[in-house]
Amino acid sequence: FPVAFSAASSPPKMLRRQRHFLPAKPRRRPPPRPKPSAEPSAPTYTRDVVRRVTNILRDHPWSAARPLLLSLPGLVWDSHVVARVLKTHPPLQKAFLFFRLAASSPTPGAAFRHDRYTYTSMLHLLGEAGRVPAMLHLLAEMLRAGVDPDAATFTTVMHWLARAGDVDAAMRVWEEMRSRRGKCRPTLVSYTACVKILFDAGRAAEGRRVFEEMVAEGLRPSCTTYTVLIEHLADAGKFQATLQIMSDMQDAGVEPDKPLCNILVKKCASAGETSVMTFILQHMKEKGIVLRRPVFLEALEALKASGESPNLLWEVNPHLASEGMEYDPTFSHLSCITDRSTIIYLLASRNWSAIEQMVNELTTRNVKFESHILSDIIQASCANCRPSCGLTVLYYSLRVGSELDRSAYSCLLGQYIRNDSFDLVSKIVERLIKHGCNLGAYLLSVLILRLGSAGHSSYAAHIFGLSPADQNVITYTALMNAYFQAGEVDKALELFSQMITNEISASAGTYEVLIYGLQKAGRKQDSDRYRRERMEMQWHRQYRDKHSPEDSLCDHLFCGFHG
Repeated sequence: FPVAFSAASSPPKMLRRQRHFLPAKPRRRPPPRPKPSAEPSAPTYTRDVVRRVTNILRDHPWSAARPLLLSLPGLVWDSHVVARVLKTHPPLQKAFLFFRLAASSPTPGAAFRHDRYTYTSMLHLLGEAGRVPAMLHLLAEMLRAGVDPDAATFTTVMHWLARAGDVDAAMRVWEEMRSRRGKCRPTLVSYTACVKILFDAGRAAEGRRVFEEMVAEGLRPSCTTYTVLIEHLADAGKFQATLQIMSDMQDAGVEPDKPLCNILVKKCASAGETSVMTFILQHMKEKGIVLRRPVFLEALEALKASGESPNLLWEVNPHLASEGMEYDPTFSHLSCITDRSTIIYLLASRNWSAIEQMVNELTTRNVKFESHILSDIIQASCANCRPSCGLTVLYYSLRVGSELDRSAYSCLLGQYIRNDSFDLVSKIVERLIKHGCNLGAYLLSVLILRLGSAGHSSYAAHIFGLSPADQNVITYTALMNAYFQAGEVDKALELFSQMITNEISASAGTYEVLIYGLQKAGRKQDSDRYRRERMEMQWHRQYRDKHSPEDSLCDHLFCGFHG
């Protein structure tokens, strides 16, 4: 029955519902963290591998270079790497041996076969060295191997055949390339090379037909193509036509570049065409283009001969305007000006035989020449692989007492070192030092290092003894390294004792050469002793605020250097 509650009675207590808890879930353990792997090795870049291969080919004889190449880490024998190595222009004989080694090297997966890129690079090296029969033999081998030449291959062979004087053979190569239109179509570079070959050979009508064929093929002439046309017109004396060509190329959106302007100014100066030269100089001033030094000097002489003001020429070339050639009383004589103009013209035309004959004549007359022109001749002759001309100029400068730039000495010595003419290098250095030329400790140490790398420690020791004033820690360490590379460990240790006796302190680079050379010779106890001496030396030097420049340079050259 319903029960009535009075107001005084309290309401019944609410029964709370009992809570039911779910069973506890097991705690999840985090997954184990993977153990930190070893640091990833540094990536190997192709440019580093190519540089190492090139250094091996330049600095070692082939008997030592071959095992080094086969065991070089990161070297992949493929078309890209082999072609890039050949394009660095290593010594020709070792480049050809490297080319053969690539075809016989063990390649993982499949045997390496030369393709058109590697063949073309090797053909270029042979043609550049004047080995035309060897180049044609390699081309025939390429065809027998079933490798189809491309336009670059035909253009390379055609160019070097023409440079060797066989224009008819070059044109046969051109016709062969044209007959392979299905497989090999001539490019703009091919057409430009063919036009230049025909113009240089005096076959202007054929050159014009090839140019018209190029335009009919839909190929747009480049600045190089226009340069070939302008140079041909300038040689024919048609300077007004060259200005029309320049106007046409600008209308076509092709701006004249620095080589074109230099060539045209040189042609105008040779022909005395100062009006056209003024127009070209005005264009160069607007575009910020400058002349090369030989062309500038030739243009200056042409303006003086015509009685015109060289102010525009100096405005175009402000870096050459302060030379003040006309105010030098030593070189103001009329015959000296004529000799200078002739030398500058021969230098611009790269006529090295004529320069040698003229320098020999100047030597008999005891005529003095500006040192910067002589330095330019040496550097240009070495760059064009004619060091004999540079050597003639060097002997002339020593006789007349002209001191050249140190860069000229470096170029000439480097050229003969690359040609393995070490006896001649020793004689050149001997004559330079006897005539009072200060090569400096750095250049001497570099020479000693290169001679030591080639295994000629006797020449290195001879050069070391020529200049007692430059016998410091740098040259001593370089000669020690040369002795170690030649296997003459006792001589290296005697030289170190002599250096200490002469109160010349060893640097960290010196100890680096000693320790590595002794380890390589198997004399572990001696290397450990010098390692302890190096630690003591470094402990004492850490409290010194300054280090001598010789020590810093020696550490820079030899710390981390292993032969």
